[in-house]
Amino acid sequence: MGSDRKMITLALSKGRIFEETLPLLRAAGIEVLEDPDKSRKLILPTSQNDVRVLVVRATDVPTYVQYGGADLGITGKDTLLEHGSQGLYQPLDLRIAKCRISVAVRTDFDYVSAVRQGSRLTVATKYVAIARDFFAAKGVHVDLIKLYGSMELAPLVGLADAIVDLVSTGNTLKANHLVEVEHIMDISSRLVVNQAALKLKQAPIRRIIEAFASAVGQES
Repeated sequence: MGSDRKMITLALSKGRIFEETLPLLRAAGIEVLEDPDKSRKLILPTSQNDVRVLVVRATDVPTYVQYGGADLGITGKDTLLEHGSQGLYQPLDLRIAKCRISVAVRTDFDYVSAVRQGSRLTVATKYVAIARDFFAAKGVHVDLIKLYGSMELAPLVGLADAIVDLVSTGNTLKANHLVEVEHIMDISSRLVVNQAALKLKQAPIRRIIEAFASAVGQES
């Protein structure tokens, strides 16, 4: 289905980003009319006839926006770094869904010695590109294992020496006898815009960008 020329389509993922985007949408005068956790619909109507919300996987948000399936999207900095941001205009850090990407190991693993001695580390992560760049900059040789979830298991069953993962409170690490040993970067969610849509639908998209910017206290 092609994007309607007058319709503004916003791609969001379910969960924390969706919940923390709702106040920003309200600041732009937009209410999402259905709850994605209760509705089976993947295209949700809003209080504005010319604005709709697509519910997609977090990792797919940049792809929908890049190829014009959505005009705008909200996605984590981690997703943009891992999946690339070609062809995307990134006007705002929305300062929502804040967390960090860190290296974590078992509490009984001597990470400092392992890194200092230049031995090879086996690292399990969903963030292969971020992990590769981080350890390369430190001059540490790593074997990377890509996992899609339950990262904390990997060191517990001997699959990996360390993990690189998103950390919010750190409670999941603690519950699984893991400890953060290095902070790689802080993460928050970004507004991304399709560059062609910005030209074709400049006025309505600019209005949304400006409302979001005002709500998070930034210059757009």
